Amino acid sequence: MPEATSPLQTIIRDRIRAEGRITFAAYMAACLYEPGLGYYTSPGRKVGAEGDFYTSSNVHAVFGRLVAREIRQMDEVLGSPENFDLVEVGAGNGRLARDILDYLAAEAPGLYRRLTCRLIEAEPTLRPVQEEMLGPHAAKTAWHSPTELESGSFTATGCLYSNELIDSFPVHLVEMTPAGLREVFVTLRDDAFAEEFGDPSTPELAAYLERAGISLIEGKRAEINLAAPRWLASVAQALRRGFVLTIDYGYPAVDLFSPARLAGTLLCYHRHRVEESPYLRPGEQDITSHVDFTSLMKAGEEEGLTTVWFGEQYRFLLGVGFMEEMARLEAAAVSEQERIQQRLSLKKLILPEGGMGDTFRVLVQAKGVENPRLLCMNDWGGRTG
Repeated sequence: MPEATSPLQTIIRDRIRAEGRITFAAYMAACLYEPGLGYYTSPGRKVGAEGDFYTSSNVHAVFGRLVAREIRQMDEVLGSPENFDLVEVGAGNGRLARDILDYLAAEAPGLYRRLTCRLIEAEPTLRPVQEEMLGPHAAKTAWHSPTELESGSFTATGCLYSNELIDSFPVHLVEMTPAGLREVFVTLRDDAFAEEFGDPSTPELAAYLERAGISLIEGKRAEINLAAPRWLASVAQALRRGFVLTIDYGYPAVDLFSPARLAGTLLCYHRHRVEESPYLRPGEQDITSHVDFTSLMKAGEEEGLTTVWFGEQYRFLLGVGFMEEMARLEAAAVSEQERIQQRLSLKKLILPEGGMGDTFRVLVQAKGVENPRLLCMNDWGGRTG
């Protein structure tokens, strides 16, 4: 029997009783996005010391400064258009946007004058938080709904970026069995959430694996994010000319779906602890899976986006000027203790062991730009394609 019943648990149970078993994607969507009750659509801090996890932008403001360096370079590559749209999808508390704008206002005032920062956020209670965070840049900030992006009524020239967004999209769970590919469905057993196998709910699941050139071994479980390529298609349509910058944890398909990850990559986070069961505390813990960057690249190519650069976060940060920023911070430090603290914080952004350096990947795609030369393509850089 379940330990407790929350309003969200009741809604999901009633849905299963009325409609029968549901896909894991439908279950995850309810847990994260059910209006007013989902993890991302209910009030409360999700990120930082008081939340459930950290993002790179919460580790140190230098992360935003480094992203801003590349955005300034993108503006130059685009020929400094009269109006530059800086669009963040899933801005959270607005910390990253604030750090980027702070840098551009100080270091690239010409771009800052031509710029409009547009935030696209699904969670309505975050608007006041973002307004407060971006107060010094209020005249430069505008808000749009996800529907505007998805419907094609929103267009931009400049850079559309996201940081840890796609890992939160609902995913289908599949497993290769002796009888072939099966999908994991969520049902009720003794009034508790339970899993059962069934035929795939859509032929898109097998087609997704085929398109990525993936053959799962028997016993291998995997997450298939059908929402990610659809989202990227809407982004490509919204971008008139410019760049798409995606930062998230994940791998190319050949690594993501390899036998080494037999159980898949689905994880939950609650108060900075990793939880393996997505059926605990629905709506109160984050549920994520690693991003398939190969499918993002393929989806982008189909929609007119060219893959410009792809690599680990530490390579990206070193390429755009990490060492210069670290030297600047050390020179400004007023004590050795402050210097040490700065170094420890910055290490988290680039170190592979216990840090974010190779867990996170950065994908840069372009539209309407031929052979752009970006800072991340310096000697520290990753690879294209």
